[in-house]
Amino acid sequence: MTSKEIILQNIRKNNLVKDLGLPSYSNFGIKFDDPYSKFNQMIESVGGKTLFIKKEEIEDTIFNLFSKEKEIASNSLYFKKGNFFPNEQEDAHLLKNIDVAVVDGNFAVAENAAVWVSNKNNRHRTLYFIAQNIVILVDKKNIVHNMHEAYEKISFENISYGTFISGPSKTADIEQSLVIGAHGPKSGYVIFIE
Repeated sequence: MTSKEIILQNIRKNNLVKDLGLPSYSNFGIKFDDPYSKFNQMIESVGGKTLFIKKEEIEDTIFNLFSKEKEIASNSLYFKKGNFFPNEQEDAHLLKNIDVAVVDGNFAVAENAAVWVSNKNNRHRTLYFIAQNIVILVDKKNIVHNMHEAYEKISFENISYGTFISGPSKTADIEQSLVIGAHGPKSGYVIFIE
């Protein structure tokens, strides 16, 4: 028997590691008295905005916010009045002139104002990042306090893509100064639907 085999045999014989299982995360992470206020505070800190509106006010609200924009794309279940239909485009490069993208968010996270988007009806992932402005629609009851709760809600079984989005694109790499709209949407709204 070689010295290597002797060492490995001794390691196997003296293995003291027991399967203790994973710890419980049920009381893990920060909780907020008012998760909506925390979400609003956090999204404003990264250059975004939050609105709370009724379902029947969605169309008027979006058209009022973006009255001067020409190409409004939507594959949202809540907003059907877009004039550009990204899912009908074969090539994602054809989305380059979208002024406003209206998309559905699965749920929001109060801790960091992130919204999980994994719309399986969205043909082009670039829709989230190529538009000049993004509006994410989230059902008001779909909010969690922290990222630990968020990860519990995510399932990758029937989706091929998902991401967290928090406000418009931004960077602070240049002279440590926050620049909004550096490499993606220059404005970001999260609209909670009541």
